[in-house]
Formats: sequence, structure tokens, C-alpha cells
Amino acid sequence: MKSKLLLSAILLPAAMAFAQQYGGMWMPTELNEKEMKDLGMKISAKDIFDPSKASIKDAVVQFDGGCTAEVISGQGLLLTNHHCGYDNIQSHSTVENDLLTNGFWAKNMEGELPNPGVTVDFIADIKEVTPQILAGTDGLTGAALDAKVKQNTEAYIASQKVENYQKVTVKSMYYGNKYYAYVIETYKDIRLVGAPPQSIGKFGSDTDNWVWPRHTGDFSMFRIYADKNNKPAEYSKDNVPYKPKHFLPISIKDKQENDFTFVFGFPGRTTEYLPAIAVEKIMNETDPAMISVRDVTLKVLDEKMRTDNATRIKYSSKYARIANSWKKWIGEVEGLKKSNAVGKKQQYEQSLISKNPQIKATIDGLNKAYNEQAPYALNRAYYSELPRNAETLALASLFSSYVEAVDNGTFNAKSLDGFKTRLSEIYKDYESDLDAKVTAQVLALYATKSAPQFLPSGLEKFKDAKANVAVLENYAKNSIITGQANVNGATTYSDINKVFADQASLVKALKNDPLIQLWNNIKGAYVSTTHSKVTSLQADIDALQKTFMAQQMATDKDRKFFPDANSTLRVTYGKVKGSNPRDAVSYGYKTNLAGVMEKYVPGDYEFDVPKKLISLYNAKDYGIYKDKTGDVPVNFTATNHTTGGNSGSPALDAYGNLVGLNFDRQWEGTMSDINYDPKFSRNIMVDTKYILFIVDKFADAKWLLNEMKIIK
Repeated sequence: MKSKLLLSAILLPAAMAFAQQYGGMWMPTELNEKEMKDLGMKISAKDIFDPSKASIKDAVVQFDGGCTAEVISGQGLLLTNHHCGYDNIQSHSTVENDLLTNGFWAKNMEGELPNPGVTVDFIADIKEVTPQILAGTDGLTGAALDAKVKQNTEAYIASQKVENYQKVTVKSMYYGNKYYAYVIETYKDIRLVGAPPQSIGKFGSDTDNWVWPRHTGDFSMFRIYADKNNKPAEYSKDNVPYKPKHFLPISIKDKQENDFTFVFGFPGRTTEYLPAIAVEKIMNETDPAMISVRDVTLKVLDEKMRTDNATRIKYSSKYARIANSWKKWIGEVEGLKKSNAVGKKQQYEQSLISKNPQIKATIDGLNKAYNEQAPYALNRAYYSELPRNAETLALASLFSSYVEAVDNGTFNAKSLDGFKTRLSEIYKDYESDLDAKVTAQVLALYATKSAPQFLPSGLEKFKDAKANVAVLENYAKNSIITGQANVNGATTYSDINKVFADQASLVKALKNDPLIQLWNNIKGAYVSTTHSKVTSLQADIDALQKTFMAQQMATDKDRKFFPDANSTLRVTYGKVKGSNPRDAVSYGYKTNLAGVMEKYVPGDYEFDVPKKLISLYNAKDYGIYKDKTGDVPVNFTATNHTTGGNSGSPALDAYGNLVGLNFDRQWEGTMSDINYDPKFSRNIMVDTKYILFIVDKFADAKWLLNEMKIIK
């Protein structure tokens, strides 16, 4: 049973006292250096980021637009997560040579595999450009303000003289109160060097996702290639390994609890400065709504997957995708309640008002706007989850958009190729009968939970999930979506190209498709009752939030502020630490190879273990990678404030040496996107000892170790 105890009811031992206050995703040009040094950092802020000379930032890259990676050798060797490189590993896999299952390790540089389209971005410089971007904006609001900011931004970027392999981008911070320019260098020849089998790289898979203790070797290796002048270039066999300005030494020293660490990467999105009313709505309304839709979806899928192995294989990726956010939101709600996030924010707001009475008007305005928006935001939450859970509705939405684009004359040959590819991806793993049961459940939930004013005419008859199945099965008999109706001499299952051979007849048939008509009815009601209202109120909220952010920074002189994450380069820091997330539950700060063997289930898709790893364990052939306990550490936790996008980020010690590879967060602290609390928030990392143990002992890729600087 999940504990509902508030923080005040939990007795924390003295060892759990924290010097760390706010966490934070700090811009590397504006680090909270004093707190970092108070917590144990031995290097300076300039060692981390210095545009004039080599620094740690020259070893950290954004990997393929979404993850982080780091350079770990003088020859451009990159380390990132297995799940960040997963698509590329998959793209090189065949039935005969399954790299996902078997792993891959190049024997030399000639054996490294190119990955067309994959890029890495270095940040060459960061400058504040607020005066330039906000010039001439005094008194402007709404669309006029946005237009002027856009004009100023374009003018600033055009004025910058950069190399032909560089680009400049401008990012808003602090809700539009400040702006920063980034000089970015993009390398385009990125080759796969090595990856463990997914039985190591994804060990624990869905069951262990967001969970501690973890035992996952979530890493892969790539290499950056450049032209003969060490500059970015498109793939060419004549390119050479990139020579970095800096690469990270790798420490395999034992870690101790309370060791200082910091994580350097590209976190995606946080909202740490929301008012109490916003957090209350997330905690009590929108998160529970989205959780409830996924609850029923996962239950339907799980029942079929447990009894049918073919379905389990076909739906494992979909199930994991749906469960990922579901699990995160559940942890977020629990964490917000347990950390008393709303109460703390209410106290903070009153403290601000006592120092600056003008803030009361801003808070009152936010309270009014959020309360007015609440019913519309709740309907948006339910509505947005429909196509995310029911593929039948997702397909109906896609086909509906296609019809609209054809009618508007905006659909071309390139659009068609992309559309057919997207449809093929869905249909290859789509079971219309199973998805009808999912659709029946989510429609019943939507019809039951939504206020009557938001429902389209006729949807009230969908409140009974069992009755819905029969209705949807009847619709399916006459639907192109389900592949049961024939158009242009083919079905969507049998021949996508033939279905689209005569687009005029296809469009005519789609307009009469009962499932598309059902979706258009739902969408039409949403657009007419909710979309414009929720959007206009959000514009009001955004304007008030900008004012509130400025007021916080001007009023709270005792607090050092950092901007919310927005996929730009950031530093977060903390200490290696275990946790006491619930009453009578205590977690240590690290896991070991012995724990992998404790979870081992032969042949299981989540918990199988490769035979060679079992042999190494049985022989205790650990080399220099065992710690003082005699075991190989696998994962560890710390109080670093991370989020999506930090996957693959380097975890560094007090001296800037690589000690771990960030890949996940502990479930009980996922509320850190909204309310970081060092008592509960833990990031999860792969220990460098385990990474090098796998490279050395398991993969026998010692040639890669020779490139690295290993601190023993």
C-alpha cells in the first residue's frame, strides 16, 4: 500500500539532514559556485565553462537532438545511454545479425558503423542578450510583444559573424525576462562503436523503469568524425576521428555516500516557479485525469499480453511508452503530496507578499486565471489522452488531418511519403480487435468524466465500456482504419500504396468512414468548447507568470535563481546518497552485480542475463573494477536535479572526473520537475566501474580502454 503520510509525519534521521537547498539546473555561465564548493567541489566554475580556453563544456554534447553525451578520449569517443543510441543500434540490426540482442563492438575504427542523420552539438559560447532582444518592447503585450521579440531575435542572429559550421540561436529564460544567445557547432559524422546486448543495456526494462534499486548497464559508445582540419563535415570515408579540446578522465575510485557529484547536460523541461494554485491543479486534477486514462488502457493490454505471447511481443514497446509517463505521473502526484509542495509554495508566496505587497495582485490574478481555466484544462487532459492510448482514434485523427490537407491543397508528394511511412509503422503492430477494447474503455471514461458541456452530441451513449465494444466492432466492419473496408482494391493492412493510388476516391471514402466521423465529432466539440478558451487563458497565465518570475527575483534577495530547463546546457549538483522514500523503507546508494544475478530470470525479456556475464560473475573475474566489498558496483543514486534530456549526461566528481552516466530518476522523486526536494529526489546513474568492466571483461574491447584516461 502506498503511504499517504505527509512530510511532517516522517521521522528523518540526523544523517538525512541536507545542506543542499534548491537543487537547480544552472546555466554554466551563472553557476551557484558557493553552494557547489560548500558541498565539496574542488574545481572552479571556470574549469566547467570557459569560452576562451578548454574546459569541461568542450566534452559535453547534445546527442541527436534529445539526449546528452560526453567525449571520453582524445579521439572523439562518445559515451551516452543505450536507450539514447537504441534507434541507431536497431537500424544496424537484422534477423541474421541482431545487434540489439547480441550487442556490438567494433574491433577497430574501420569497423565503426555510420549513422546518417545523427548529429552532436557542442556549445561554443553563451552570452546574455536581454537588452538587444527586449529593445523597443516597453508597453507591448500579447501578439505585439511576441512580434517585436521575434523581429529583434532575427536581427540579432543576422548580425552575428560566425564560422560556416556554426549557428546562433537565442533562448528565452525566466519566462521571457531574460534572453541568451548560444553559438553551436554541429558535427554530422557520428559512428556506432559499441553497445552491450539489451539484456545488459535494458536490464529490468519496463518493470524497473523509474524504480530503485536498478541494475541496468544503460550505455553505448559512438565516435565523432571530422574533416582533416578537425571541423564538422558530412559523412565521408576520408574523415578522421575528432580531436576534442577536452575529454573526460574516467575515475574508477570507490564512491562513498556524501561524495560530491555534478551532472552536466541538456535537461528538457521543468516548471519550478509555478504558483501554488498551478501545482494544486496538476496534483489534484490534470495528472490524475491522465493517469486514469492510462490505468484502463494498461489493464486491457496487460490482460491480453499475459495470455498471448505474440501480442506481448507486438505490444511491448507500446505498453512501455504508455506506462512510462503513467508511472512518472503517479510518482509525481505522490511526491508533491509527500513533500507538501502546495503548502510550501503558499508559505513562500505569503513571505514574498510580506516583503513586496504588489505581488498579492499577481498571485490573485494567477489564482483567478487558473481557477477559470481549470475545467477547460481538465477536458484538455482527458481529450489529449484519447489518441495517445487508443490507436484507432490516433489513426482516425491522422486520416482526418490528411483529408483536411488534401481539401486545402497543402498535401504534396513528400507529405504523402511521410504519411504512408507513419501509417505503416502503426499498422505493423496494430490489432484492431484489441484496440477496440482499449478504445471502448477510454471513450467510456471520457464520456463519464467530462462535464456535459464538453461532450459532442451522441457521445453520452458511450458511457458503458462493454456496450462500446459492440458498437466499435460494428463501426470497424465499414472502416478503412481497421483494414476491414476495401478502397481502391486494397485495405490499409494489405497494400498501403494501392489504397493511396486514387486519392480522390480515398478521400471520399474517408469522409464516410464511421470511425473518422466519430473522431471528428469528438474533435469538433473540443475545438468549439475548449481549445480557444484554454489557449487564451494560458496566454493570460503566461503574462502573469512572467511578472511573478520577475517579482520573485527582485524581492527574494536571499535566493539565487536558476532558469527552468529548456533543453539548453545546464549543470546540476548534489551528493551521492541513498534515500528513505516511505515509512520503514530505506534504500542504499548503490547496487552491485550480485543484484543482477538475484533478479535473473532465464529467457525473460526483461531479466535475462548473458551467459558470459554469468560466467564472469561465477568466476568473480572482476579485475580492477570491484570495489572494497569485492563486488562490481552497477548503479548509484545522488541528489542531482535531473529530468528528461539528461539521459546520457556525465556525472562528475569534485575534480571533474567522470564517475557515472545518468539515465533515470527514482520514482518517489519524479515531482522534481515541479518541486525539487533533496530529501526525495534522486537521479540514477551507471557506475563507471560497471561500464569499463563490461567493455573490458565482457566485450573484450580493450583497444577502447587504451584511448581513455582511467584514474584508478
